[in-house]
Amino acid sequence: MRFANLYFSVYFWIVLALALFLVWSFKLKQAILCKFAQKQLLAEIIGSLNRRKQIIKAVLLVLVFTFSLLALMRPQWGFKWQKINRKSLDILIAIDTSKSMLAVDVKPNRLERSKLAVKDLLKKLKGDRVGLIAFSGTAFLQCPLTSDYNGFAMALDDLNPTSIPRGGTSISSAIRVAMNSYEGEGDENKYKILILITDGEDHEGNPVKTAEEAAKKNVRIFCIGIGTTEGDLIQIVDKTGKRTFLKDLKGNIIKTRLNETVLKQLAVATNGMYVRSSGADFGLDIIYDKKLSSMERRDVKARMDKIYFERFQIPLVIALIFLLMEMIITNKKTR
Repeated sequence: MRFANLYFSVYFWIVLALALFLVWSFKLKQAILCKFAQKQLLAEIIGSLNRRKQIIKAVLLVLVFTFSLLALMRPQWGFKWQKINRKSLDILIAIDTSKSMLAVDVKPNRLERSKLAVKDLLKKLKGDRVGLIAFSGTAFLQCPLTSDYNGFAMALDDLNPTSIPRGGTSISSAIRVAMNSYEGEGDENKYKILILITDGEDHEGNPVKTAEEAAKKNVRIFCIGIGTTEGDLIQIVDKTGKRTFLKDLKGNIIKTRLNETVLKQLAVATNGMYVRSSGADFGLDIIYDKKLSSMERRDVKARMDKIYFERFQIPLVIALIFLLMEMIITNKKTR
């Protein structure tokens, strides 16, 4: 037996809390009654109440919650083999992790907002493979192309400004890592997508020239420009744990601005698309809905998957039976 929604098991503390509350309430009621009247008079005062039935009703209520949670966890046992045919795009997402991405002209900051938007994009992908590239002064393949979205999300959560030890920003490095990642993926070049999320402040290399090389290999680049053209200061935490602003070697406070020009050139060079991120729409939804969703997908080799039989109906029916029993049983004694 297995559970499809095992994370619902964390809510069993509610069942435990309910059981403890019911025990506490019974003891509290008894204590109040003892203060209200002497023990010999209690039997006459509450003579019509059946304490045993009260306990049974409380136990039934706990069981209702227990089996309801079990139903939500979706127990499964028994399975059949089924042939699964999939169509897929190969989407690499390169996220700028340089210190300029700590600017808060986009809330909570550019980097964290980017990570949240990528997680929203994952919900739209249906069988597409996705990979993650982190880049600043150089680039690194954080997560290779995979259809395991949970594994990808874990790699995404690990992204931070220290993911790449070398400072600066090199969009060229990110594009080259993407091209190398696609090598060995077969001749289906039209299915290769690179999404760049950056403020466009490139300090190294020639990203447009590198993009032209990528275009020859049929890699299409879609750019998200994050930040504002007015720019903002870069907040960092110093060695003492205090928040301060990033300064250059001369002690001047650095201000980072969105550079849309280079990102537009990258998109044009590869027949891609540029979108400027805004507070209302980050831009990934626009790229997916207008471009990626309608692109032809390659056939992925069919595989045999186990399709488990759902058994949540069993604990759900048991919970309903216990609920009906709890409603039928009264607290009063029967003659």
